[in-house]
Amino acid sequence: MSAAVPRYLDYAATTPVDPAVAAAMSGCLTAGGDFANPSSTHAPGMRAAARIEAARAQVAALLGAAPDEIVFTSGATESDNLGVLGVARANADRGRHVVSARTEHKAVLDPCKRLEKEGFSVTYLSPSRSGVIEPEAFAAALRPDTVLASIMYVNNEIGVLQDVAALGALCRERGIAFHSDCAQAAGKVPLDVHALPVDFVSVTAHKLYGPKGVGALYVRRGAKGLLQPLLYGGGQERSLRPGTLATHQIVGFGVACEIAARELPREAPRLTALRERLWQSLSELGGVHLNGAGAPRVPGILNVSFEAVEGESLVSGLTGLAVSTGAACNSATPDPSYVLRALGRDTQLAQSSLRFSLGRFSTESDVEFAAEAVRVEVRRLRALSPAGGAGGQDFGAWQGGGGATLVRGEAGGPGQETWVRFHLAVAGDTVKEARFQAFGCPHTIDTATWLCGELRGRSRAALIPGTPASWAARRGVPAEKLGRLLVVEDALRACLQAWAPRR
Repeated sequence: MSAAVPRYLDYAATTPVDPAVAAAMSGCLTAGGDFANPSSTHAPGMRAAARIEAARAQVAALLGAAPDEIVFTSGATESDNLGVLGVARANADRGRHVVSARTEHKAVLDPCKRLEKEGFSVTYLSPSRSGVIEPEAFAAALRPDTVLASIMYVNNEIGVLQDVAALGALCRERGIAFHSDCAQAAGKVPLDVHALPVDFVSVTAHKLYGPKGVGALYVRRGAKGLLQPLLYGGGQERSLRPGTLATHQIVGFGVACEIAARELPREAPRLTALRERLWQSLSELGGVHLNGAGAPRVPGILNVSFEAVEGESLVSGLTGLAVSTGAACNSATPDPSYVLRALGRDTQLAQSSLRFSLGRFSTESDVEFAAEAVRVEVRRLRALSPAGGAGGQDFGAWQGGGGATLVRGEAGGPGQETWVRFHLAVAGDTVKEARFQAFGCPHTIDTATWLCGELRGRSRAALIPGTPASWAARRGVPAEKLGRLLVVEDALRACLQAWAPRR
């Protein structure tokens, strides 16, 4: 495969649309297809409505639901909002307490934060170190005024499965509505909502080879009265989600569910084998932590943290791979994964995590390529790190040649987001050679590399060439990372302290 086309191992973020799904969708778009408004009573509209009902049955079959229990939405985020906000607000007269978990998707956590602004109280449970919400802790959090609990079935970052049967049973015996985000479970593990004590379940099409922009909320028969809509303006979807239905997206969703149900018995063991093969290859590096170890996990997700490696630098070096440092919706932030922090990982390990997610089109070749690429990059970054360790460089014996003496200076340190150490070979009042070690983001490493070239030939009095602000402008460092360049400057100032002036 060309280096310009990375191996795709980010199926938990989104999946490519299956060709059969795309073909079905195309039949609902143009004048020759079933494009009409399904709310219309003429023949074209009725044909579109029939396609939607067929898709509703396909989605229901994957979940073990009845077709009339499926409410179409724009995706799992809307389904989660409807399930959390809609239930809590509809039952506020009975109680204003909600239970969830610190490791939930933002599509659940943010609605919970909204409810807190509306006068609700929310208990956010912490998982065990393996990522599991213990039933005992869950039961202890339930109160007489609890009206809703929301716990996801499969965690989107670490792939851990929760015991929704046990948690839901605790709610049902107390008359508490139970919602579960199953976006990462549907089509990946067997799911029978009628066999589980769940009232509301959120799913989305784009996690199972359907189109983006469509999902569903399962609403258990008898639970509709516990739910109020978020939107108004039509009677579609049992008046719970009004608006003209997107026939092409819903039809694609249905076909994707039908394929997923058919492929699940073969796909789950295949992906489990690929996941374990990848883990075995990565674990040989040493200093590698499996996030979610000891808990049941979905077949296709592997989340790993690497010691002595900065996560952003690791990902930027894996140009031949499409992987994630966490949930896709959070990957743009420099903050460490809140899910991994909730598991007890320290900041550095949380920042150095990679989520590999395998899918329908993943192959053994992809796994082998990924394992080798990660091994090479981890070893390179560890050799560069001041933490040293296996493969670390030995600067102790380096003198730069020509009778020079070695001057060292560093700033930052273990446990901090940036740690830089410079090694200067100096002769008299002149820098003959400069090298560095760094644990930091790609901009930190790039700036330190450039500075080593600038330092050669400089005197002690003029050692530091410019300021962090000027370095940032020259090297294209974003303003939010200027603080990391201050650490680089501090390391150079430490060299000045260690470099005794000529007498």
